Amino acid sequence: MKTFILAGGGGERLWPLSRNNFPKQFLKLNGNMSLLQQTVDRLLGAVSAKDIIVITNRNYQFHVSSALNSMPRTDGSVSSAHMIPEPLSRNTAPAIALGMKYCKEKLKCTEDEIIFLSPADHIIKPPEAFADQMRHAEKIAQKGYIVTFGIKPDKPETGFGYLKFGDQSLTDGTTKFFKVERFAEKPDRDTAKQYIREGNYYWNSGMFAFRIRTMTEELRRYAPEILKIYHLGYEEMLSQFQQMPSISIDYAVMEKSDKVVALPFDLYWNDVGSWDALFDILDKDEHGNVLQGDVMVLDTKDSFLMGKKRLITAIGLENCLVVETDDAILIAKKGEAQKVKDIVNKLKENARPEAIEQVTTYRPWGNYTVLENGPRYKIKRIVVNPNEKLSLQMHHHRSEHWVVVKGIAKVTTNDRESFIHENESAFIPKSTMHRLENPGKIPLEIIEVQNGEYLGEDDIVRFDDAYGRTGGPAPLPMNLSGEYGKEQAH
Repeated sequence: MKTFILAGGGGERLWPLSRNNFPKQFLKLNGNMSLLQQTVDRLLGAVSAKDIIVITNRNYQFHVSSALNSMPRTDGSVSSAHMIPEPLSRNTAPAIALGMKYCKEKLKCTEDEIIFLSPADHIIKPPEAFADQMRHAEKIAQKGYIVTFGIKPDKPETGFGYLKFGDQSLTDGTTKFFKVERFAEKPDRDTAKQYIREGNYYWNSGMFAFRIRTMTEELRRYAPEILKIYHLGYEEMLSQFQQMPSISIDYAVMEKSDKVVALPFDLYWNDVGSWDALFDILDKDEHGNVLQGDVMVLDTKDSFLMGKKRLITAIGLENCLVVETDDAILIAKKGEAQKVKDIVNKLKENARPEAIEQVTTYRPWGNYTVLENGPRYKIKRIVVNPNEKLSLQMHHHRSEHWVVVKGIAKVTTNDRESFIHENESAFIPKSTMHRLENPGKIPLEIIEVQNGEYLGEDDIVRFDDAYGRTGGPAPLPMNLSGEYGKEQAH
């Protein structure tokens, strides 16, 4: 069995903490591992790392590599996992087709290989029991079914899609499962209440298991425009990826197929799809509050207050949500968190950078944080990870002054190399080819002061880059040990 992790989403409902340039699957929301890392760790209970394929937006490939390479596993097993960077986002049906082609062409899988599909950002407990559920789904999928899990609803949730179970149960000899009569869209509250009263509606978990052969047949029946490109070779499929329709696997296949069955899922499940959902899983004080950061409250209950740098004080709040980041504050009533996406859409309509950008921006070599931005100047804190380096680059419109706060920096200016230490500095004039490296064993931290008539991030001319950002075709798929396009025996 191979497992696909879909890790390309933007996580807009957890704005302002989750944003397009660093979405929720990479955030550590409930422990010392990100949601993506938790997903991988959970899947490793049923498959080996070489059977895990992470399908992601090409802009997130370095986030995926960093997350998986830094997982707290002593056996180092995650390095043999695979990653497919999509050339562009086309929703889940094209992503699944691309993953199946990768399995067949690069991993030499047969048509009878079972694929287990999982989102990257769900919380499921306990992981040992989930591995058993995966094995049950694999066994049923071998019979030609498309298997999903139905979550028994405990409230009239309007943020989930629903599955309607058929009246008659089926069995594989040990496990009962049900035909799915219909997929239902996210309902309004009255409809959700009706679903709960009827008793045979379950939340759609978004997880599926199927044979490659079965999914190919269903694509032929219901999504021939995807199948047409799926029949190309892998590299040609990548080049034609934008020609496929942007459509979810639910719309493309699941809602139409008569092969979809569901297993009742009685484990803890949370899709972390909103602030309300996150509130449910976090530890609370004696008044039902979730308090994170420098927070002080008085006469406040059943509220969620999350701070980062500032002191947050609250008096007399009830059922409220306050989330503070470096550049934005969200204030909402609990129960209204599904509308956060509407706020994000308004920000996008007004071309507000806060809709998609964090103050801290992550790069494959580390990160930078904008500390101050004014006319003709910008101040950043730059952190370069050990043994990493920025591209060899030049700026036409700005000069840069670097002061080392911590660590040691190797600085290239034109053909000259030098080392600068803590409390030392380097000056980079305009139109000077330069590079910053960290040759040390601890993170390098510098303060950068930019000065010039234009300070946009697009004023970068790259001459050489260790991460392939100088242009060219879409990145090749790779496993996490850094081997590109490597084929493995099935």
